[in-house]
Amino acid sequence: MTTRDAFLSKIRAAQPASRPRPDVPVFPAPDGDLKARFSEALAAMGGTCVEAASLADANALIAARFPEAKVIASAVPGIDGTRKLSPDTVPASLQDVDVGIVRGRFGVAETGSVWFSEREYVVNAIGYLAQHLVVLLDPSQLVEGLQQVYRRPDFAEARYAVLVTGPSATADIEGVLIRGAQGVRSLTVVWLA
Repeated sequence: MTTRDAFLSKIRAAQPASRPRPDVPVFPAPDGDLKARFSEALAAMGGTCVEAASLADANALIAARFPEAKVIASAVPGIDGTRKLSPDTVPASLQDVDVGIVRGRFGVAETGSVWFSEREYVVNAIGYLAQHLVVLLDPSQLVEGLQQVYRRPDFAEARYAVLVTGPSATADIEGVLIRGAQGVRSLTVVWLA
């Protein structure tokens, strides 16, 4: 046995016995429509919600909202883009993306957050390198709060998971709010079943 193996075996032997996780109660949620609560929470964080009746409406909305966009990367079938995303896309190649388009798995009414995994992003860097992020979200896929997120099977099954709430922002320099300081400059949620 090598010194390394002996060392690792001592560490493994010294692990405490596993214990069951404590039960976390589900606290009561405020009354009100989940979609309205989500929209209000997202707006407070600088995001925007808009309605679309179909993929064609969503395409038209994106074209109208971002008329100057030259590079549009879409991870959503049926949504036009100048660049398709695939698992083989090199993350650094997304550095010039004006608009990234993804579908959120579900949203959290409490915080106005959208949940993504590697399946929704296709290339995780799209959520951080794009100038503007457009998220298609089915309003029937809203949960009350963060406690419900951790109870969903998708949370346990994902290799990568992130909750995104609004565009990136900072206010540490003289208390001035700056959007897009470390990531997307705008986040638009398009309600589309």
